[in-house]
Amino acid sequence: MDPIVKTISELFSEQGGVFLSSPEEVSKKLDRIKAYVFDWDGVFNKGSKNEQGSSDYNEIDSMGINMLRFSHWIRTKNSPWTAIISGEKNTASFQLCSREHFTSCYYKVAHKTDALEHLCSTLKIKPEEVAFVFDDILDLSIAPKCGLRILINRPGVSMVRNYVIEHKLADYITSGRGENYALREACEMMIGIKGFWNRVIDERVGYSPAYQEYLRERNATDTTYYSRINQQIEEANP
Repeated sequence: MDPIVKTISELFSEQGGVFLSSPEEVSKKLDRIKAYVFDWDGVFNKGSKNEQGSSDYNEIDSMGINMLRFSHWIRTKNSPWTAIISGEKNTASFQLCSREHFTSCYYKVAHKTDALEHLCSTLKIKPEEVAFVFDDILDLSIAPKCGLRILINRPGVSMVRNYVIEHKLADYITSGRGENYALREACEMMIGIKGFWNRVIDERVGYSPAYQEYLRERNATDTTYYSRINQQIEEANP
């Protein structure tokens, strides 16, 4: 096993993460990834709703996603596409997508496969070029199609976890839960297993010319929002 892959796999396994695909295979799958797609409820948070029906996020996970995108940019010299796909309308997700310049935000799309197909058609990529971070039953329509799948762990869903394992619907299961920075864990695992963690940190801490160039490219993107309108997915104004 590659020494870097071995070190990272041991680190994350020791803290409770589970590699359902071998660490080597996870690393290879990342080489094909062009887009990172995230569910919202239960991934960025514990899934609780406020009185407006939205749920929040934290800056720890946000930084993780930014560093994941930067590491992808370093590896490939291309900015990755990023998207949220949610069955609900979460105003906090709109704020995050806009601030962090995500490519797309899908909301109130009950059958998430439709959103994935629309995303791939719009960006002209294949589902196997998508990394998907998810947590629950409604996400399982997408998971079989994506190239890299990360399940956010939590108590109380033993049957869902077993279903995912039995049907080989994830490559990695986090040790943490959505409210305990599991998304940050997923991002750090993906960065680390490709051997870019130290460089990513050094470049960001030093606000290097490379990081500034990445940031200019990232910030040139304006998020496009989509929802199901008149029985089809269309551009929307949230």
